[in-house]
Amino acid sequence: MLKVKGLKVRYGHVDALMGIDIEVNEGSIVAVIGSNGAGKTTLLNAISGLVKPEAGSINFKGEALPSEPHRVVSRGIVQVPEGRKIFAGLSVRENLIMGGYTEKDKRRFNESIEKMFVRFPRLKEREHQQAGTLSGGEQQMLAVCRGLMANPSLLLLDEPSLGLAPVLVTEVFKLIEQIRTMGVTVLLVEQNANKALSIADRAYVLENGSVVRSGIGAELLYDESIRNAYLGSQEWCEDEG
Repeated sequence: MLKVKGLKVRYGHVDALMGIDIEVNEGSIVAVIGSNGAGKTTLLNAISGLVKPEAGSINFKGEALPSEPHRVVSRGIVQVPEGRKIFAGLSVRENLIMGGYTEKDKRRFNESIEKMFVRFPRLKEREHQQAGTLSGGEQQMLAVCRGLMANPSLLLLDEPSLGLAPVLVTEVFKLIEQIRTMGVTVLLVEQNANKALSIADRAYVLENGSVVRSGIGAELLYDESIRNAYLGSQEWCEDEG
């Protein structure tokens, strides 16, 4: 579905991505893990057309991906940015309306909103509530649903669990698995390596702009070197014990 080959991105004299290769198969959840500054967000921004690669190729469904963000969205790729970035002063419904701006058919547009409320009844309960008054987990749910309003076939999620309490993190990852059942493929960038690897079909480890490891998510989850570098013994014991 998505093939990234030899992707290089530079900010001034700093190499952010140094020729990385990543592949995302249709219907899968693919995780990208790594420390701060590894290049994870830069990868998503390059796919979305928000930054211009210096070299390499990005192909989606067998064709080169356009470089303009609005054309990337029209091809079926939507990014949910780090930090949620909902419209705090608008209602839940109004946020969903903003996410569906590409849909010109009013009937299908209204159907999409109602489908979101059916799948995510908590948002329906808060339909007319200001988005800024929602809990952190509810705001993240709204941000994801706003992205789904554009009817993507590939959803790019950037640190969806950032800043959330542990119980809400669990809810967010259940939400990601639910998205897959809707027929949407997910490319997930996440610092919570334990949670990300536990749901990922495939995963990539980025360090200093390079892919240093890749493999099946569950296999990397139980790889001792990955556990030592990205999971930490305390987190591991809490989740396993």
